[in-house]
Amino acid sequence: MYRLIACDLDETLFQSDRTISQKNLEAIRALDKAGVKFVPATGRGYNSVRDTLRELGLADKEQEYVISYNGGAITENKGERLLHFQGISFDLAQELYRRGLGYHVCIHVYTKEMVYAYRLWQEEIDYLANRMEIREIFDENLDFLKGQDIVKLLYVNTDYSYLKQIENDLKDITGDIDVSYSSNRYIEFNSRGVNKGSGLLSLAAMLGIRPEETIAIGDNFNDLSMIRAAGLGVGVRNTVEDMKPFCDYITKASNDESAVAEVIRTFVLNG
Repeated sequence: MYRLIACDLDETLFQSDRTISQKNLEAIRALDKAGVKFVPATGRGYNSVRDTLRELGLADKEQEYVISYNGGAITENKGERLLHFQGISFDLAQELYRRGLGYHVCIHVYTKEMVYAYRLWQEEIDYLANRMEIREIFDENLDFLKGQDIVKLLYVNTDYSYLKQIENDLKDITGDIDVSYSSNRYIEFNSRGVNKGSGLLSLAAMLGIRPEETIAIGDNFNDLSMIRAAGLGVGVRNTVEDMKPFCDYITKASNDESAVAEVIRTFVLNG
């Protein structure tokens, strides 16, 4: 019996127009009666999912949770109580930022309260619209963030092969970094061991839920760690092709066709 579902948001739960289908909403709401928790798992911060939680009926509820920042934070929704946090050091963030200036990338720097973006181009502005608040910066260093908690840093470019080249270039400093990819445009840098899989397992342990009692649903490489960690790892039909062999199940539906509802009905509600 499955007791917890961790689900990616962008390109998984959300349709391409950033809405949640009625079928997905109905299936997720039915989980409460079945005693199964639905846990959004996102690379973005908690403050970017508040509207989604309200839509799902999970906002400000006890014993309901969000895994955010790719596993860098676990929050109970009631009172937005932070249960776990692990960011990267200022020195590491500064070095990643400095190195990023030499590439054709937009750079995002995540703190607990804000996302800062350097070299913010229009395509990225359009992509982020209605996803999260972002503040453009023009500094060539991160000195203005000294003393603040930095969660993660990422580079933006829609050329995946170019991002892979960057990852290879940075091998001299990535020994203590967890590197992942998302939304076919981001290479993300978290602290070593921080990923959605570790976030899922940590939350499950807090709740006394065994790994084999969990389901993880996603579409991109920043979801792979939780897909591998879960008892049932699910890729939606639009999952990147190179990741599909690592999934236990690929949905017949895409994110635009209520893939999450398919998973819930097939493996939890039994039709």
